[in-house]
Amino acid sequence: MKSSAPAKSDAPPGYTADPSKGPMLRYEASLPRLPVPTISSTAHKYLETVRPHFDDAKFAKTQAAVKDFLESAHVAELQRRLEARAADPSVKNWIIDWWNDAAYMGYRDPVVVYVSYFYVHLDDPRIRDQARRAATLIKAMLPFREMVETQQLQPETVKGMPLSMDSYRWMFHSCRYPAKPSDTARKFDPKEHNHVVFVRQNKFYEVALTTSEGRELTAAELEAQIDRVILKAGEDKAIPVGALTSENRDNWADAREALLAASPINAETLSRIESAMTIVCLDDAMPVTREDKSWECWVGDGRNRWYDKHQFIVFQNGKSGFLGEHSCMDGTPTLRLNEFILASLAAGKVDLGPAREPNTGKDLPEPKELKFDLNDKVKGYIQQAEKNFDDLVSKHDLHVLHYEGYGKEYIKKFKASPDAWAQLVKQLAFHKMFGRPGVCYESCQTRKYQLGRTEVIRSASNESKAWAEAMLNPHETDENRAALFRKAVSRHLQYAAWAADGQGVDRHLFGLKKCLKEGEPLPEIYKDEAFSRTSHWELSTSQLSSPFIDGWGYGEVVPDGYGLSYAIGDNYIRWTITSLKRRTAELKHYLAEAATETRAMMERAAAAAEKKNAGDPARSKL
Repeated sequence: MKSSAPAKSDAPPGYTADPSKGPMLRYEASLPRLPVPTISSTAHKYLETVRPHFDDAKFAKTQAAVKDFLESAHVAELQRRLEARAADPSVKNWIIDWWNDAAYMGYRDPVVVYVSYFYVHLDDPRIRDQARRAATLIKAMLPFREMVETQQLQPETVKGMPLSMDSYRWMFHSCRYPAKPSDTARKFDPKEHNHVVFVRQNKFYEVALTTSEGRELTAAELEAQIDRVILKAGEDKAIPVGALTSENRDNWADAREALLAASPINAETLSRIESAMTIVCLDDAMPVTREDKSWECWVGDGRNRWYDKHQFIVFQNGKSGFLGEHSCMDGTPTLRLNEFILASLAAGKVDLGPAREPNTGKDLPEPKELKFDLNDKVKGYIQQAEKNFDDLVSKHDLHVLHYEGYGKEYIKKFKASPDAWAQLVKQLAFHKMFGRPGVCYESCQTRKYQLGRTEVIRSASNESKAWAEAMLNPHETDENRAALFRKAVSRHLQYAAWAADGQGVDRHLFGLKKCLKEGEPLPEIYKDEAFSRTSHWELSTSQLSSPFIDGWGYGEVVPDGYGLSYAIGDNYIRWTITSLKRRTAELKHYLAEAATETRAMMERAAAAAEKKNAGDPARSKL
């Protein structure tokens, strides 16, 4: 992570460096604006993605709706409105305010399990102590915070093009707030609020990150303070005010008003929690298996948490993880944060300071317990929140498939995209389980554009369907299966490129619909069965891969669907599968079976091709 600013001449072609900004935001103003696709482009892509899910008769109805979409003067007017919004100099990104409200701030269901996402950290074999692990994580986090808050962090790039870094301002010292009809978010001044908040036994404790003279605490001093927190918290659990943040957002908004009205003490306590650099949850659980670690990071007990902020979770046995608050930033920035912390610790590049001694930290002020004054009304809200959380979480299960049959190094031998390969394995697994293609959402970042977030890669295709059916046909040849597989890979890569360029289907259709004025009729395409069917994401998928992350995931987005996060390592593919107990273990089984069968098929096809070439002197010279 270089912190030095590049010379002006280092600006990539087409980008202009803003000298008034630090390196992190230097190119932000010169990033291109998110484009508005043409009606024709969206219509044709949409038809292609709909086809594998419908028979001829139903598809004919969709074709008629799309024809109306293409020819409608009303739709053309909606397109003009959307283009005018995109061209407005005061609008940096035509979708961002709409999307943030619809997908995050206006979304009323609990953030856990439906919005938050988790990472499981790779274990540090040198540390088995909870306080020491938490202290080293915080100490390694501080240089990253410094680079972010001073804008010295270098922007991420893709093929030399800088990405939008605007969302990084929400990484530290920020909080989401429940409100009706939509939540809000606030960023606090890190200089005025230079502290971290720990949660232990449902109790909250504030610890300053510097001494009274302004010196940053050493890792040993942080460890001493954390040990004090653990000692102060004792064995008795407090009434879990944090459980309120797991509630339906309207319920939490009502409860927060009651909490503030109950006592003036509560406003100050909330302010100290909400303004903290981050939350560190010191759990008394000791998870070992991938499933248990994932479960505890994803939901925990619903009490020793504050779900409206990013949280680092450290367990009694020294294992750790992270839970991301998703409303203001997506997974790639927080992955970079977690990688920075874990990689710098693993490489010994963190200045931890002097080793701990018996008197370390003795002159530091005691951690301050942040207390709440609760009346019966608030206690009633908390009890209801606990019940609602327990009911919701008990309906879910989570399985992890850490498949070690192969990884990206093996896949690259076939000159195939590892991501496309993994997506096709998912489609084959779904075919095995349900006998049809799965409606699949794969997240694709659009951060090459100002304030860019994501677009959908519609992973189910005519090509993936043809290949999956060929795999399940015992009379099909491996040569033909391999040819169909490569066609499906190529199609996936093409759609992924469209999505990254802001030329997908789903955000455009969302934007056109948002341009409707009161009383205007809904275009036929939105009434057609295909629209709701092919945006009902049975498979909500996303890839984030890092050697320092030993698992990650999130919940399903539709009641009859699956959360299906994945990571592709050099020699493994790991899927984390969540659902409302919809035969999750069976899907895990079929994923493993599909991954193995895909490898065997490609190997047999390659051997057959090699044999054929060996028998043909003309081919063998090619």
